[in-house]
Amino acid sequence: MSKKVLVLLPDGVSLRNFAYTSFYKKGLEKGHEILFWNHTPFDLTALGFNQVSFKKEKPHWLTDILKTACIRIELDLFSERDDDAVYQSYKFPLSYKSLKSRLKTTLVKWFCYKYGSESGLLTIRKRMIAQERKTAYYRSCKEMLQKEQPDLLFCASQRSVIAISPLAAAQDLNIPTASYIFSWDNVPKATTVVTSDHYFVWSDHMKNELLHYQRYIQSEQIIVTGTPQFEPHFQKDALLTKEAFYKQHNLDTAKKYICFSGDDITTSPKDELYLRDVASAIRSLNKKGASLGLIFRRCPVDFSSRYDAVIEEFKDVIVLLPPLWDKIGDGWNTILPTRKDIHLQVNLIAHTEFVVNLASSMVFDYATAGKPCAYMNYNYLNEKEVAEKGVYLYDFVHFRSMPSPEAVVWLDHPDTIEGALETMLQGVPKTVTAAQDWFAVINKQPAIEAPDRIWDGIEKLTNAF
Repeated sequence: MSKKVLVLLPDGVSLRNFAYTSFYKKGLEKGHEILFWNHTPFDLTALGFNQVSFKKEKPHWLTDILKTACIRIELDLFSERDDDAVYQSYKFPLSYKSLKSRLKTTLVKWFCYKYGSESGLLTIRKRMIAQERKTAYYRSCKEMLQKEQPDLLFCASQRSVIAISPLAAAQDLNIPTASYIFSWDNVPKATTVVTSDHYFVWSDHMKNELLHYQRYIQSEQIIVTGTPQFEPHFQKDALLTKEAFYKQHNLDTAKKYICFSGDDITTSPKDELYLRDVASAIRSLNKKGASLGLIFRRCPVDFSSRYDAVIEEFKDVIVLLPPLWDKIGDGWNTILPTRKDIHLQVNLIAHTEFVVNLASSMVFDYATAGKPCAYMNYNYLNEKEVAEKGVYLYDFVHFRSMPSPEAVVWLDHPDTIEGALETMLQGVPKTVTAAQDWFAVINKQPAIEAPDRIWDGIEKLTNAF
């Protein structure tokens, strides 16, 4: 029986999963009516999709403050439950830069003090929703839902305050709701901001995480589907031949290329020094008779000039292949992925030997192609910028899902990079197998079937009402 599904896109990242994959096509093939409720600047009608856009009303002024307090309370509770200080590392520093930010910080601290318990956490979550119900934004959401009468409201991300009013309005109208946990590291970071009737997750591992951390959620509310974001790696229609890819990007046909995947400045504040170290190792190998190049794909939201000096110094080694994202506005959330970039990434993985980065999920993208990943495992965070072994990011909870440390090649010092690259070029099958085992832990397999499983879950929910 045909159902009407309203897909809420609260941010640009959601486009990658639900607009640039087969999700929409498969829903239509199953006979459903699909309407995107679009909060991104991207016009989905350009893709032939049906959409309604958000009106300009904003969430309640207190909601963001309550959200920040809620996250900090949850992280404190996680630390207490698990006797683990790592959760404190997920906290962003509170701001004191202006009068407004100081007032906000004061309120956040007060709410943390007043509601800093298991019962207080539930109270503050209810208060967020109660505040939203007072807004013109909530009323406009309710009016839209009454007009469209969907059988299900499916939210493509669990972390945005923008989604609270639509979900609350739907629940008040007895419209079933579901939200999708969009990233593999989100649950331990306390980013499950919205409250919905059901939750779609990547894996059994993520389901167990959700039950462990969000104790108000019951097992029957969770549906394991996998994520659609890896689907393009299995679709051969976008794959260029090596010759065509090299020609398109003016690459040297005599060379093999390695990918360096950049991080944002918060995650990796000295990322340019990692790029320098890898480029230096490749230059050394080339002097010994190798024929290698380094393709640098920077983080899509990093427009800084911090890499410029390194790129100039190693212009004989480094080739720039920037992400094809669109910058539609001034905020980071208006920098949007595109279908062209997905095709670029698929071909980059297909035609490079392996990837080097700091703690990136690109390990899984390369694992789909049977190729390894090397992780930088030293830092430059000291004043003299001298390499010191260890990276605090690997203490984060989501890296504990790694079944074996052999899932990546660990680069413990700049002096070890040259030898590690030589070994990887000769083949590291144990690393590839371990990386694929890790991928199977964090994402339900086969990965290509995720859109089908999501629609199976949607149909299960809509048929129950």
